[in-house]
Amino acid sequence: MKISFPERRLRSLPADLGAAVWGDLARPSIPFPGGPRGRRTLTALVWLLAVTLCFAGTLDLAQHYRLGYGPAMALTVARVVPVVLSLSRPRTAWCAQLVVTVAVAALHRPSSPAEPWPWAVTSVLALTATLTIVGLRASRRAILAMWLEVLAAGAVLAVLVPRHGGWLALLPPTVILAVAAITVNAVRGRGDVQARLALAEERGAAEEARASLLEERARIARELHDVVAHHMSVITVQADSAPYRVADVSPGAAEEFGAIAAEARRSLAEMRRLLHVLRNEESPDGENTPQPGLQDLPALVETTRRGGVDVRLDLDGRIGELPAAVGLSAYRLVQEALSNVVRHAPGARVDVRVRQGGAALHIGVVNEPAPRGRRAAEPVEPRAGGHGLVGMRERVAMLDGDFTAEPLPEGGFRVAAVLPVPEPLPAPLPVPPAPASRAPERPPAPTATPTS
Repeated sequence: MKISFPERRLRSLPADLGAAVWGDLARPSIPFPGGPRGRRTLTALVWLLAVTLCFAGTLDLAQHYRLGYGPAMALTVARVVPVVLSLSRPRTAWCAQLVVTVAVAALHRPSSPAEPWPWAVTSVLALTATLTIVGLRASRRAILAMWLEVLAAGAVLAVLVPRHGGWLALLPPTVILAVAAITVNAVRGRGDVQARLALAEERGAAEEARASLLEERARIARELHDVVAHHMSVITVQADSAPYRVADVSPGAAEEFGAIAAEARRSLAEMRRLLHVLRNEESPDGENTPQPGLQDLPALVETTRRGGVDVRLDLDGRIGELPAAVGLSAYRLVQEALSNVVRHAPGARVDVRVRQGGAALHIGVVNEPAPRGRRAAEPVEPRAGGHGLVGMRERVAMLDGDFTAEPLPEGGFRVAAVLPVPEPLPAPLPVPPAPASRAPERPPAPTATPTS
């Protein structure tokens, strides 16, 4: 006879449910709540419970269920071993605990009708502990299946031995195990929520760091626009004026100079469009201001001093002419370092040292620990502030330099950077003056040859 699809699904449902539940118990994919620390805490509690159960279970079976101390201790150890085993082998531990608990219920007899049966008090405690530990790493359907298995085993024992308490004796342990199942499911759900929240926070922090990095790079690009635009403007002026400054320029060379000037103007127009894309909405007028350099460091230090910070500037007066990008980066490094001191170490003394050694510019900003009781103030020039260490690293990396930022052992903080200084380009050769115009020389007139 052909079986329809719904009937086939109903017939295979118990097998599918059993395979899913036992698969969950065999390979639990949910870690213990709290990570490694939570596992260590749970392990310590399990061993403490196991030792307590060894003493309490032996006394319970010997005094209330007509067993000698030897058999009572053996059965108690058999109930305690699955509790410890549930930490590493949940499926084996639960099967062993269920079998041992049923065997203990079949072997002992209560000494009085007031004693609980079929589950002794210590048996309920062992079952609850095993269900709780296994349920911390199992799915919700596995927890429900374990509770139903205990209920079914108790019902079978009540049917086979009806003279001990009847069906009402199953109510207290059933309620206790149900409360334990609900509690462990809530704890496991809370652990899942915490794990997802930690993952979301980690991803959010990574996205925030990436956004800060991209914003800082865009800010550096906006600042370098004026530097590059200056050089492009010089190229345009020189290319336009070359035919008028250099004598005897051929028509082909004049056309080439015109093409260079046109390309330079086109490049400037494209840079302005790029600047419009990179413009910060919070400071739409900040991209057209002149960019600072090392010559502006004294004014920056004086502004910081007026904010209540003791700044000592040691600027080498022998520093030669620097490229605009190097001077701008050096200024921004010192500015951001001073702003960090104002934020995180208000009132601390700061030493700023700028030296040029060989083909590199050495910058160092060292601050002492902040005095107690001082409150953080506004950063230096907040409109030009960046993203702290992220921006400083990006600026130094742009120039292929070295950057170090580290706390000092005695307190305080140190920021150091080494910016390579490229060799200056050779000066253009002087253009020789054009020769004075003069009339072309005429050939001498032929002389008559005398005839004889």
